[in-house]
Amino acid sequence: MAQGSTGNVIAALCSFFVPGLGQLIQGRLIMAIVQFVLAAVLWFFLLGWVIHLWSILDAAMWKPKTV
Repeated sequence: MAQGSTGNVIAALCSFFVPGLGQLIQGRLIMAIVQFVLAAVLWFFLLGWVIHLWSILDAAMWKPKTV
């Protein structure tokens, strides 16, 4: 998937609803877990929106590494 591709748009939309879900769809399990857990913890301090936004932008702008 390239940056701005349909796959990235779908991943960003998924992350909009559940932080980390877009990363999970992209096959990035560790990043998905990190973002989900951080968002869940920080929502208790009303700062979860920061991680939520990061999750959306990360999914939208991710480029797979080329070998």
